[in-house]
This record gives sequence, C-alpha cells and structure tokens, in this order.
Amino acid sequence: MPKYTPPPAGVQISEAELESFKKISVDFKALNDQLQKVNTSEMVTLIIAASIQAGSSDIHVEAEEKDVKVRFRLDGLLHDVASVPKAVWPKVISRIKLLSGLKLNITDKPQDGRFTITTAKEKIDVRVSCLPTTWGESVVMRLLKASTASLSFEALGVIGKAFDDLKKQIERPNGMIITTGPTGSGKTTTLYAMLNKLNQEDTKIITLEDPVEYKLEGINQSQIDHSAGYSFADGLRSILRQDPDIVMVGEMRDLETAEVAINAALTGHLVISTIHTNSAAGAIPRFLAMDVKPFLLAPALNAVMGQRLVRRVCEKCKQEIQLAPDVLERVKTTLAAIPDGHTDKPDMSNTKFVAGKGCEACNNIGYKGRVGIYEILVMTPEIEKVILGGKVSEYDMQDIAIKNGMITMTQDGLIKALKGMTTVDEVFRVAE
Repeated sequence: MPKYTPPPAGVQISEAELESFKKISVDFKALNDQLQKVNTSEMVTLIIAASIQAGSSDIHVEAEEKDVKVRFRLDGLLHDVASVPKAVWPKVISRIKLLSGLKLNITDKPQDGRFTITTAKEKIDVRVSCLPTTWGESVVMRLLKASTASLSFEALGVIGKAFDDLKKQIERPNGMIITTGPTGSGKTTTLYAMLNKLNQEDTKIITLEDPVEYKLEGINQSQIDHSAGYSFADGLRSILRQDPDIVMVGEMRDLETAEVAINAALTGHLVISTIHTNSAAGAIPRFLAMDVKPFLLAPALNAVMGQRLVRRVCEKCKQEIQLAPDVLERVKTTLAAIPDGHTDKPDMSNTKFVAGKGCEACNNIGYKGRVGIYEILVMTPEIEKVILGGKVSEYDMQDIAIKNGMITMTQDGLIKALKGMTTVDEVFRVAE
C-alpha cells in the first residue's frame, strides 16, 4: 500500500511573531498596509501568520489584471483581506512553490503540494493548490490543524435524541454508518470524532483516505493512489485481509466500493463512510441509483447522518434581538412540526434569539467559530421494508424518517438558535 508521506518542513512562526500579528489579524486594513512594506519571504509568512491568528481554514491568493487579491475563508465564507502589487507576484508564488515542493518552471499546469507550519503550540499541515488562470497562477492554501482531528465525539454538537441514537449506533459491533453533506460540511471531522470515540486498545481500526489529512494515534491510515491503480475498492479489499474491527472509508464514490463496504458491514465489521447527498434521506436513493442491491443495503445500514456547519454567534458581542414577524412565524411553523411528546420539542412560549453586533474578537463579523447541525436517520423495520421495495424517492424517505422521530437539520439548527449558539438567519441560509 502507498505510504503516508509527511509534508516537508516549511514555515516556522514564533509566538512572538503570532502575537505581533494579532492586531493585524483583526484589522485587515493594517494587514494590507503591512504587506506593502515587507520583502517576499516576509510577505508569505505575514499572510500565513495573520491567517492563523484570524482562524481561517483557507488562504486564497488570486492573480487579477492589476493586482493580486488575498482572501481568507473564515467560518465557511470568504473575506477580502488585502491586495499586493502585481509586480511582486512572481516572487511570491515562487516562494510558495519552494515551500511546498512544487516545480518553479511549470506555470501552465495545475500543481499540488504540501508544507508544514510550526508554531510553539502546534504543527499545521498546509495543502497547496496552484492553478493557471487568465492573469497568472491562483494559489489556495488549506490549513489542516491537528486540533481538528482531536475533536471529541461529545464536542461535535449533536444533541438530544440524535446524540443518544448516534452513540448507540457507533457502539454496535457491525453495520454501516454514513455521513452525508456537501463539500465543507464537516463530514471528515465527524468521522475522526467517531474514530476517536472508538479508538480502544482492544480494537483494530483502519482508514482508507484520499488524502490522509490528519494523523491519528493508534489508528492505521492508508492513502489511495490513483496513479498507482490503488483505488478505494482495491484498498478496501486489502484492508479486510488485515483483520480490522472498524473500517473508515473516506468516500463511497462508486458501486464497487459500496458493494465491498456493504459486504464488510454484513460480515462483522463496523464501517463508517461518507456519501455526497443533500440530506440523510437522500443517501438511500443514492445507493439504489448506484445499483446497490436492496436486499444487501437494508440489513447493512445502521444509520445515516446529514449535516451542515453553521457559524456560531460571537460570545463577546452577542445580544438579544427581535425577529421580524414573518421570520418568527416561519420558525414557529418549522418547530411545530416536531411531534408533541418528542423529547427535543422546544417550549415556544418564551423564545429568545441572539445575534452578534460585531467586535474586534470576531473581525466585526458577529460570528466566531462553527457548530454542526444534524439529522440522524436510524434504520427501522419500516425503512428496511421500503428499501427492499427497491424504489423510493428522497422525499418519501424523509417523510418516513420524520414520522419515526427524526429531527431535521433545519429544526436542529433552530433549536440551537434558541439556545443562543447561532442565528435564525444563519440556519435558514445554510439548511434551506
């Protein structure tokens, strides 16, 4: 199997440097002014350090006609933070390529690389993508912080009956648990949190990833390699000869991988994986559309979890707000659909909602950090019967799941808004 190759050492940033960039990270005008005064090497370090201080997940450096735009992705949304003169761009991109082991002379083809940022507190892997565009190469750097992989299962933000259901399902010795959602919805973080919960001395866990993003202690991680013909399906077959108790497959991309995973789930292994659908209910029609046999899928599947990430209200500047009458009515209608007697049904007689007004701590955005909103579809005899019928739409499956007590992502988000964790606007923006 191809080995995990650690990224080359790259940038070292001291605590003193991070502290000196603290003010700049919350004042993007100051960052822009400072970038005009430093040399190429310092410019790259300054952009990275400011990004770390601001808590961004990605750095976008994009060549345009007259200058080069720098943007940070903060809590899922891109923000313009600075621009640098077009004249220095060739030197800046050469510096980034040197750090990430890319070829300096190739400018007309995409390239991917990695390097490591070392601070006093942690090492951060940086995944680099260079793409030729009309006005020059565009660079995106994704910051992979080890702290993300150490998130506990309890800290995911799954609450109420959904937490109890999911905890029960991941503690089963066999079967398949699927997380669903678009790119950037936190699926990988959820898988790692599950693995951290399950990682015990008496348990063998193997993962198959594309690529390995975070190294997990006590877990065997394997990375697929398309150029060598090492696919998810081939890797999964090899993994099953390694006597695992639990297998994590990064993504169910095709019928072959799905069939091997389902057979593993039916023969005494716990399999966790992801699939790209918009909701938990959509995963089952997706499997059937891939030509997975219904009589295999029904007994193999334990649960499907749909998820999104919503921004948390900044704790430093949050304040109580009044919702517009039509928005409040929409909230009440959505939550009223939760059946009476459901343990998670909120009391709507005394509602209170908050929003952040913007402060230095949150870059004047009003949000700081993110939390997951979830829906957990647990298999029942009724759902198994529908799957065995072979034809089911996402909407039919959603109705059945709700009838069986599933709280939808929108409802989960609104419950969290009532708890002061996020805003109603944010929930409706992300979940609907």
